[in-house]
This record gives sequence, structure tokens and C-alpha cells, in this order.
Amino acid sequence: MTATAGATPPRLTVDELAARAGVTVRTLRFYSTRGLLPPPELGPRRVGLYGVEHLDRLELIEELQRQGLTLAAIERYLAQLPEDISSLDLAIHRALVASWTPEAAEEASRAQLERRAGRALSDADLDRLAAMGALERTADPELFQVDPGLLPLGVRVLDVPIPLETLVATRAVVRRHSQATAHELHRLFRETVWKPYRESGPPPEELERMKALTDHIQPMIAQALVTAFQRSLREELGGAARGE
Repeated sequence: MTATAGATPPRLTVDELAARAGVTVRTLRFYSTRGLLPPPELGPRRVGLYGVEHLDRLELIEELQRQGLTLAAIERYLAQLPEDISSLDLAIHRALVASWTPEAAEEASRAQLERRAGRALSDADLDRLAAMGALERTADPELFQVDPGLLPLGVRVLDVPIPLETLVATRAVVRRHSQATAHELHRLFRETVWKPYRESGPPPEELERMKALTDHIQPMIAQALVTAFQRSLREELGGAARGE
């Protein structure tokens, strides 16, 4: 079910989409009723068929949930995305949002990995996924610790001719700067907002309300970071293309 260059993108049934995303069919239908997923195309015998765009959006939803966002916050986050957002941009959103979440690896067998990836995975593929931080090997060669947020993007990069050492260096750069950004933003919020508010002696109910409001701030910060990163990346790539 992997699309190659110039080939027709894969069309998935609801069962196949659920298997690729690691969720239940019931969850997919719930997301659809809330408008979080666009409707499928109707294939032969009026069977709903889903594409890569559905999988990308679904994986972003699942990543936002892992971050702890409420369904209402996720709806607001998705509402801010352009209607014509590309598959790559959705993947970037998901990967950058994942850098804000605590590490919560999931155990998966090689067969489960391949089912999630929608393709067979060679030993070289596994090495590349490990270099990107999408998985870690265990003592059992057929069992892996998988980062559910990075795995989908890692699978996309497998067919891009990037040297293994470049992937390792890229992971280190992204991790270092995302941690530094998160640390600095947390310090700024703690010292200029949270600490003065607590020192003002608010009643307990107002303190709880303030804590709840921080849940609404997280998606806005994540959105701002993704937008800034995309703009900076385009500027850098544009400069490289012009030989600057």
C-alpha cells in the first residue's frame, strides 16, 4: 500500500486506515462525526476509501491527544490549519508537536511495525528509523520500542536518499533546539505569568481556572512554533537555491 513516485496514492478502507493509524474503527467514525476528518471518497459498491491525507490528519490528531489536549482544543488547532495544507506540512506539524510531549514509547513487534508502516521493512530501514529516533531496538531482534509520534514521519523519510549519519545529526539538532525552546518558554511563562499570579493570592477556584486555561495556550504555542519553523526552513532553502 506504499505509493511510489508517479504512482496513484493508496486508497484505504476504514479497517485498513484504522490498522495503519493504530486506532479503532469506532474512533475513526467518532472523529468523522466531529468533523476532524474529511469525508472519504466513495469507491465501488459505495465503499468509503481514505487516502494519505486522512492518515496524516489522523496521526496529527492522535499526537495532539498524546500531548493532553482536549477534543475542543484539538478542534481549534485543526481549524487554524489551511484547507489546502499539504501532506508534508501535516507531517511537520505532527513531528514538532511530538517534541513537546513526554517520551512514551510503545512496544511493537516487527509485524506490527510493518502493519503501521504499510510496507515491509528491511534491516536497513530499521537502522534508519532508529537513527531518526522513531524506534529503539531491544534485546529481542523482533521487538522494538516505538515513538508513535515520530514513526509516521520516519517511514516517509525512508525512501529519501539521506545518509544515515545526516539523519543522526539532524535528530540531534532538532532535539537540542526544541528542548531549549521549550525550557525557555516554560521559564518565561513561570516567571512573568504564573509566579506573579500565585503571589497575588487568588482564591482556590480561580487558581484551578488558571491551570485549565494553560491547556488552551499550548496548542497556540505549538501552532506558532510550527509556523515559525516552516517559514525559517523555506527562507533557508530559498537562500540555498539562490546560492546565498
